[in-house]
Amino acid sequence: MKATKKKTRTFNYYQDPAHGWVKVKNSLLKKLGIEREISAYSFTRGDYSYLEEDMDASLLDKTLNEKNIGTKYKQFHTNKSSKIRNYKSYCAREIFGTGLLTN
Repeated sequence: MKATKKKTRTFNYYQDPAHGWVKVKNSLLKKLGIEREISAYSFTRGDYSYLEEDMDASLLDKTLNEKNIGTKYKQFHTNKSSKIRNYKSYCAREIFGTGLLTN
């Protein structure tokens, strides 16, 4: 039997002295169906969200692994406070709408 090669996605992982975030396209969060599970401890700017490294990035990793997709991280570190902290807090309703159908 032929082994199936696992796909891999690479994400940028930004860290400052206190915390870290994984940069993910909002469209991928929607495609994976986890856009409403991301916490307000993550941030968003433009078409991207920056998932906090503990719960939210772990959810991304777990969800991708369930779909047989591995993850790799390209790390970026600063010794100062990250500018990501100044981005808007993640709110699925603001990014994706309410999800309710209206007539």
